[in-house]
Amino acid sequence: MNHYPPSIRNAIQSLSRLPGVGAKTAERLAMHLLRAPATEVTELARNLMELKKKTRLCARCFTLSDTDTCAICSNPAREQDILCVVEGPAELMSIEKTGVFSGLYHVLHGVLSPMDGIGPDDIRIRELVARIKRGGIREVVIATGMQVEGESTAAYISEILQPYDIKITRLASGMPMGGDLKYVDPITLKHALEKRYAV
Repeated sequence: MNHYPPSIRNAIQSLSRLPGVGAKTAERLAMHLLRAPATEVTELARNLMELKKKTRLCARCFTLSDTDTCAICSNPAREQDILCVVEGPAELMSIEKTGVFSGLYHVLHGVLSPMDGIGPDDIRIRELVARIKRGGIREVVIATGMQVEGESTAAYISEILQPYDIKITRLASGMPMGGDLKYVDPITLKHALEKRYAV
């Protein structure tokens, strides 16, 4: 890499900081961008700048959005009294792809993991309780993963929501133990949503 001029070396170094991109892949990407039409590179740069500038968290559910309130929360056709609790935006998108769930979401942005120093105050559990306290929710579907952290997060949420007059359900059969929700195929996820059970 030392044989490249500084402009190419800098591009390779920047690209190699991306997750899953090693030095060889970064070099290939830099060479591709160098050969690509200027309009294509400009469009990529503009899209990356827009990504940083415009993307924020929805003020209601905390998923990624370009506006203060995301398209799901803004949609009056969604069931306003059922809330699906997920670990992150990727899990929300996985559930949306099934076409089965028509309620609203609450994105935690993580799971409880005492070994990593992640407690209830480090994810959006306080905001979840505040939404329940405001009223209007009849069911909370806990859709955290089936790994140890996801299960302990589900148990904790179920426990703290017990005092409220709401139905609490968990995704059901078909979900592999220890599995990561965002990698579960849509049909399995569809069945799990349809057969959710009370906790």
